[in-house]
Amino acid sequence: MMYSSNRNTNPAISGQNANVTPGSLPQRLFTRREIIPQRNDVLWRIERGAVRTLTWSEDGTFITLGYWGPGDLIGYPLSRVKPYQIECLTSVEVSVLPPHLWHQDVNALLSHIQQAEELLSIVHRKPISLRLWQFLVWLSEKFGRDVEQGKLIDLNVTHQEMAEVLNTTRVTVTRLLQQFEEEQIMVRHKRRIILRSPENNVRK
Repeated sequence: MMYSSNRNTNPAISGQNANVTPGSLPQRLFTRREIIPQRNDVLWRIERGAVRTLTWSEDGTFITLGYWGPGDLIGYPLSRVKPYQIECLTSVEVSVLPPHLWHQDVNALLSHIQQAEELLSIVHRKPISLRLWQFLVWLSEKFGRDVEQGKLIDLNVTHQEMAEVLNTTRVTVTRLLQQFEEEQIMVRHKRRIILRSPENNVRK
């Protein structure tokens, strides 16, 4: 079995904007698993690291809303979901953008909308094997780097966190990842995942 890894991207959309440079703004550092403070008067632009935005249901089930990395704008003013939380997946460095500068980063705001909708479309794909594979491709495009075997997802996302994104169970995610390995379209490197490039795939 093979799954398409093609993904449309808009090269005109960039998280960085020449009018708002990192050095001209206040900086904040956060540690892994730290929660970024809830402030309605600022947006945070990620300069280094990765975060996820999430909410949870009445029974305490986590619902992941997005994954964000360098160049992305995040912040509580971007969502009406309650509760809403921004969790650092790595150590994170952000720039603090006050409201009077938000209009200067329109490209990053557009990118935020596009990525949220793209992830939403993935979450509703069927069957679940396609949903998981396309989520891995999405992560590889956003957080990946090229290696000899393919594209390495340079972010440690647990099976449970994947299940929370894709509205499935950890057991299902584990089973499907094992299936992808057996199909030789995916390999593991330490605690990371490598999606094999087509020329490295045994099954075409």
